[in-house]
Amino acid sequence: MSTPDRYKWVALSNTTLGVLMATLDASIVIISLPAIFRGIGLDPLAPSNIGYLLWMILGYLLVSAVLVVALGRLGDMFGRVKMYNLGFLIFSFGSLALSVDPFTHAKGALWLIGWRIVQAVGGAMLTANSAAILTDAFPARQRGMALGINQVTALAGQFLGLVAGGLLAAIDWRAVFWINVPIGIFGTIWSYRSLREISVARRSRIDWMGNITFVCGTTSLLAAITYGIQPYGNSATGWGNPWVLGGLITGVVLLAGFCLVETRVADPMIDLALFKIRAFAFGNIAALLMAIARGGLQFMLIIWLQGIWLPLHGYRFEDTPLWAGIYMLPLTFGFLVAGPVSGWLSDRFGARSLATGGALLVGLSFLGLMELPVNFSYPLFAALLALVGIGMGMFSSPNTSSIMGSVPNNRRGVASGMRSTFQNSGQALSIGVFFSLMVAGLASSLPHSLASGLTAQGVPGSVASNISHLPPVSALFAAFLGYNPIGTLLKGTGVLTSLPAHAVSTLTGNHLFPQIISGPFHHGLVTVFVAAMIMALITALASVLRGKRYTHPDNETTGERDADRVEASDSGRR
Repeated sequence: MSTPDRYKWVALSNTTLGVLMATLDASIVIISLPAIFRGIGLDPLAPSNIGYLLWMILGYLLVSAVLVVALGRLGDMFGRVKMYNLGFLIFSFGSLALSVDPFTHAKGALWLIGWRIVQAVGGAMLTANSAAILTDAFPARQRGMALGINQVTALAGQFLGLVAGGLLAAIDWRAVFWINVPIGIFGTIWSYRSLREISVARRSRIDWMGNITFVCGTTSLLAAITYGIQPYGNSATGWGNPWVLGGLITGVVLLAGFCLVETRVADPMIDLALFKIRAFAFGNIAALLMAIARGGLQFMLIIWLQGIWLPLHGYRFEDTPLWAGIYMLPLTFGFLVAGPVSGWLSDRFGARSLATGGALLVGLSFLGLMELPVNFSYPLFAALLALVGIGMGMFSSPNTSSIMGSVPNNRRGVASGMRSTFQNSGQALSIGVFFSLMVAGLASSLPHSLASGLTAQGVPGSVASNISHLPPVSALFAAFLGYNPIGTLLKGTGVLTSLPAHAVSTLTGNHLFPQIISGPFHHGLVTVFVAAMIMALITALASVLRGKRYTHPDNETTGERDADRVEASDSGRR
């Protein structure tokens, strides 16, 4: 086997490990939050702690969304491999710092949030440059397959993290971060020793004004969406909060200013001319919409399983995070089967039909999930999850290959960063959009359901009324984290000591809270899945509009020419 052949498989193996580690860590904390909150002594049901919980989830996603374009651009300027290797190092160091959190309570939470942000910087370096490194290493005829494996591994990492988090958190919450340290050290040494720059770095001025307006605008917008989920005054959500409205307006204004700046500088951070390439523009629009739909699905499924279905089937609330991850494995298997196959097929037949078909399959699967009862039959649920996974795998690999193959060689780094920004922004947006829809649905009916369910078990009306006014987002996060809020909230009232044993058993058991929340939750779930289905259908439309198969002329020959240059260089050294 020739040297270029060996190198391209080394590049694929290393970058796949890198993006797996980065995306797995985005979700591994989600499933481990109950153990983390217990470990640092924070009550997740306390309204004052909702902010810590949100930032532990969203801080990583927000930083990843904000920085990937700038880091992809720096990769074009100073070397993609150089930026990627540094990302492995930073990510590993951040993981080590997270695992040795010396504080508890609020300080412990702030330590974790801060180092998660550092970790996200390293993860952004990995994801921003991995696709560009692969596009450099593989010829056009194999690029879809390579990017397909890399992309599906990244997406599968989001769901594998749920299982890994449940397993590791059962041992020790710090193990959630320990696991990254040896893998990160190995990956860092391997990447520094094996990866090489193939494309020539294109030195240019740093677009400071563009970077500042983009980072500040994106941060303002996504942070406002984050706080929009939290209650404000007497409202179930914070969309009427002046700070949230101000953040949204500021973000939009800064991003509009960013677009203006980019048309006036010699070396822009984002080359807006790339959006004149039809395959690039519509491929990224499709990626954004699918990321929103995928993120909403992930969070709603966790709530559905942890808060309702698993407790109704006899699982303890403490065990539901682990089992939720296990029961969602058909989704991951669908990714792993369809992604590489569709990437291989896209190399031969183009991306449009595969990506469009995948998006349509996802939309139909959402329709099937919407028709399921809350207490569903698992085989049918698993089949629908597998279809969702297959559809997303069919879409993601060809779509990524289409985007990366449509840009010139010297713009691959920034194109990879822009693609990641659309995906990560979609993930963060999905939390704001779908949680707000669900909270709005719960706010209209959950208080009455809670009060009625508690009084039916002998809880005094005044106590039941107080508990029924628990912010819907708190009830939603209780379900999300696998907590029984009724048992927790009644412990401090003294009511449990005055009630009969059978009533106490019912109130603190597995079934009452799922039964109370199932009606309001299903109402919100239908709204969420209708919105997700519409997004999937619009994704299919955007995928059709990308046009016929298109590969930038640069990419028809540059990859092979650069590979020949690497082979000659290696032969000379040998």
